[in-house]
Amino acid sequence: MCYRPSVSARKYDLLALDLDGTLFAPDGRVTEANVAAVRRARDDGMTVVLCTGRGFVESGSAVRAVDAHRPAAGREIAPMITAGGAMVVDAASGRTIHRWAMGRELVAGLCDHFARAGRAPIILKDRDAAGFDYLVVNSGPIEAPTQWWFQVMDVEVRFIDHIEHDPHPEHTVRVGFAAVTETMRSLAKSVRAEFGERTMMQHFAAVSGNSHEAHGGKDEAVHLLEVFDPQVSKWTAIHRLALEMGIARDRIAAIGDEVNDVAMIEGAALGVAMGNAVDEVKAVAARHTESNAEDGVARAIERILSGEW
Repeated sequence: MCYRPSVSARKYDLLALDLDGTLFAPDGRVTEANVAAVRRARDDGMTVVLCTGRGFVESGSAVRAVDAHRPAAGREIAPMITAGGAMVVDAASGRTIHRWAMGRELVAGLCDHFARAGRAPIILKDRDAAGFDYLVVNSGPIEAPTQWWFQVMDVEVRFIDHIEHDPHPEHTVRVGFAAVTETMRSLAKSVRAEFGERTMMQHFAAVSGNSHEAHGGKDEAVHLLEVFDPQVSKWTAIHRLALEMGIARDRIAAIGDEVNDVAMIEGAALGVAMGNAVDEVKAVAARHTESNAEDGVARAIERILSGEW
């Protein structure tokens, strides 16, 4: 079905919306103001696509809060972008629509690199294809932030002693690691030195709830290291989805806050940085809204729907 924009004051027909630090308030909830704003956008005919670094299961609270599992009028699927742009998932069924899997040799090389460093890589799978969420290679201790995440999220995790024992090597979409900042930075530096342009790699502050609990009883900052196929970004996934829906680039808006949002903020016709966004996002954004503690998403949507932006 060809997309037909509605008669409205707004200039945009697709809104890509990040979760952590954006739709989620600092306490990890979606506020009533943001829920209402997303509903108004959809009622106005706008397609709202959640676009997150989380896996599909880990995004459940946001999906439920804004009814992202309900297809728009005239559509059979409710697409959302997960795993930092490595996957497009139908939130209505949990089925994978598209994915950008990592090559087996690249994953094996990364796991060998982690093993030499005495670290345990956390491998994200296409759950729809593999039947589980994470595979952990026992080449080092499970870091406290990862233990905490596995406990609070309804994910299925499996463990192996070597990457050769991976039952579904073709279904890997990300290799990651979470640790205190200094440890992560050291590993990120060595991964970048060995693999360079063979990957798309990013690292940024982790979502860790109660910091003292998530950090193993220590009040230390935690960062994530995420490694993908070099084609992967949130913008790659958004652009593909928009093309399939018949939505032109100049009708796409995006709101985000972290380094994994830079590509989509820069690629969209209207890129909006949260008030709490990192400098890299603010530098490429056309507009800035309030922080996630001040319902920045709701305020941005209000300006978009009114035609002010």
